[in-house]
Amino acid sequence: MSRFVAYVALCRAMLLGRLALTLAAVGVGIRLADDPWQTVGTLSLITIATTVQVTVLSRWPSIIRWRLGFLVVDAAIMIAVLVLSQGSVAFFCYAAGFAALTGALLSTRALPLWIADAGLGLAVATHLLRTDPPADSVTAPFVLAFPMMNVVFGYGAAALTAALTRYLDATVAAVAGAYHSAAASERARLARELHDSVAKTLRGVSFAAIALPTLLRRQPDLAEELASTVSAGADTAIREARELLTGLRRDPLDRPLPEHLRELCRDWTQRAGTPMQLDVADVEEPTPAARYELTQITAEALENVARHAEATLVRVSLREWEGHVELTISDDGAGFAPPVELTALSTTGSFGIIGMTERAQAVGGTLRLDSQIGTGTRVVARVPLPATATMAPSGGRRP
Repeated sequence: MSRFVAYVALCRAMLLGRLALTLAAVGVGIRLADDPWQTVGTLSLITIATTVQVTVLSRWPSIIRWRLGFLVVDAAIMIAVLVLSQGSVAFFCYAAGFAALTGALLSTRALPLWIADAGLGLAVATHLLRTDPPADSVTAPFVLAFPMMNVVFGYGAAALTAALTRYLDATVAAVAGAYHSAAASERARLARELHDSVAKTLRGVSFAAIALPTLLRRQPDLAEELASTVSAGADTAIREARELLTGLRRDPLDRPLPEHLRELCRDWTQRAGTPMQLDVADVEEPTPAARYELTQITAEALENVARHAEATLVRVSLREWEGHVELTISDDGAGFAPPVELTALSTTGSFGIIGMTERAQAVGGTLRLDSQIGTGTRVVARVPLPATATMAPSGGRRP
């Protein structure tokens, strides 16, 4: 929220508050008034004027930029209320609201207006006491002191506006700090992704390319094979870069995670042709980093199903449990016998499961794999919600 929007909202609140205060103060004693119709007319004027002011501020908030003009109009309405009510309670309530409005718009620079407002109220109160002395002489000091409260109302509104401005500045600074922190985290994540995929592949291509000229002179046949390796490595780098870009587009943060996962699963089902049962509940949003990793884990697990499982049904569920978001992907396919330590899969070239485990650990979560030959595979990833999230140290991805 900008300061301008805050000023407009604060002015609308003060206008409506003044209207409510006036209606309550005058409405209580309307039956005791000498001329009830005069009181009704005064209240009608205040109600109509306030309605017009609030409507104008709502439809054309930029009008508040002309603060002096806005205050001049409000002062004219105050004089009209004074004339119509002949100095009744309605006038004093309206005058107090005018002082508060000037304090909100002009801060302490409105001190001359507060003094003028209090002076006008004091003159009206003195005139009323002279022309119609109250039955109880104790009432007179209170009647004369009430206009002086306009200065207090004005200063209070100025202090409230200043506090609101400081709060907005602090909020903007906090949001900016969070944005920069998120941007730094995103840059670090992209650096890890590039280092663990494209950079390593290109490094291998570079080493092979350096050795290629020597082999061309000494072992042409081996050089031909190495050239094929360089070409395949370049194709792999292109594919990895494309997968990285796809992953970045895969998780739009403007949509809830459950909705995004449903769409991702529907797209996979259409491509793979394997039926899927979805049980994706609405959950509290995890951190952007955790969202990204859960999305990547889902994509990797479904890709493994398509390549190896020969499944006839896949089940995907998402739920919130004990301060965590739990994602489960299971299938009824061929299954396999996983080792006790998942890191042992690297010896067989099965880096996908290791990568999913590292992704979960990178955001303070865990990943469990259950599988047996002939009974399918079940992958369960759990990541903490923001209130309980503790980021794990950055680790490597797939080698």
